[in-house]
Amino acid sequence: MRSKRAHSISKIQLAIICSVIVVAAVLLVAIPAGAQTTTVKLVPITYTNPAAGDQMYAKYCASCHGITGQGNGPAAPAFKHAPANLTKLTQSHGGKYPRMLVYESVLEGGNVPGHGNAQMPVWGHLFVRMDGFHSQIPQMRLKALADYIENLQAK
Repeated sequence: MRSKRAHSISKIQLAIICSVIVVAAVLLVAIPAGAQTTTVKLVPITYTNPAAGDQMYAKYCASCHGITGQGNGPAAPAFKHAPANLTKLTQSHGGKYPRMLVYESVLEGGNVPGHGNAQMPVWGHLFVRMDGFHSQIPQMRLKALADYIENLQAK
């Protein structure tokens, strides 16, 4: 009974930590023209279907990268470095979609300004925490999200 209770407490603590990290990092409100401060709106993390790349992108990526992936989301002006234009990944990598780079950027932050810092979480860690350490669901999320971003590529 004790281990079951400890497991429940750790899940609650983990959910709170994940919520605070995701909310603080992703849901920045864009700076209106001429404004001097950035406002952070805190909301709980929203669970999405792990097989639906479009849902994950809309919930976790679009606030910075924009709905179309061009790096023009409502939070983009708040960043020191503009979010990447995800529609040009294939073009900037010799015509081949850099799936492994996308995986690395999502999982570990890669060497991407903004990923893995206070403004942009490392999503791989959050996916694992949300879906379970021994689950295949984080890998499903990663593939679905990378597939969706591949579909955003400029033709």
